[in-house]
Amino acid sequence: MGRISVQSSSPSPLADPLLLVLVGPGGTGKGTVARQLLERDEALWLSRSWTTRPPRPGEDPDSYVFVDRSGFEAHVERGGFLEWAEFLGHLYGTPVPTPPSGSDVLLEIELDGARQVVDVVPEARVILLSPPSEEVQATRLRGRGDAEDHVQRRIDKGRLELREGRELAHFEVVNDDLEQAVVEVLGIVEGLRQAKAARHTPPEER
Repeated sequence: MGRISVQSSSPSPLADPLLLVLVGPGGTGKGTVARQLLERDEALWLSRSWTTRPPRPGEDPDSYVFVDRSGFEAHVERGGFLEWAEFLGHLYGTPVPTPPSGSDVLLEIELDGARQVVDVVPEARVILLSPPSEEVQATRLRGRGDAEDHVQRRIDKGRLELREGRELAHFEVVNDDLEQAVVEVLGIVEGLRQAKAARHTPPEER
């Protein structure tokens, strides 16, 4: 496995909008679920991660901000990331979010980055997306163009990510059926919004 290193910057905590962190091993469909969430919930805003890895064949160019290593490292020096990590030889980072007014923030990031985000913003809520099986996970990885050796590395890493993810996450959703998974996540988001609204409602108005 590649060596993983993580560092965090120290921006002002994001306490006003909800900060939702979607994590899960490679091949669980995080990107697909995130896109569906954005299409169905206009109040969600996706903070696009930066990465130094090249785009995969057929990958949506808006999936990441694709940059070279020097550009990424310069942004680190400017304190532009909420967190950043090296994963399997490539750098990934979450820029300090600047959501539109009234929007809640959705992050789709790796587990190590999520751990750093929670350290900086304890109010963040982590949703773990897990595969129904390793066989399904491997099929999805191959389907997106991953080489066989990379598939196996992802599967091996995924076992650890699931174990540690369950310790960090506030919610877990199994992505066996896409529609069901998206509806379940939307339900979690709505529940968090209602709980937030209740906390901000004066007792005499409840």
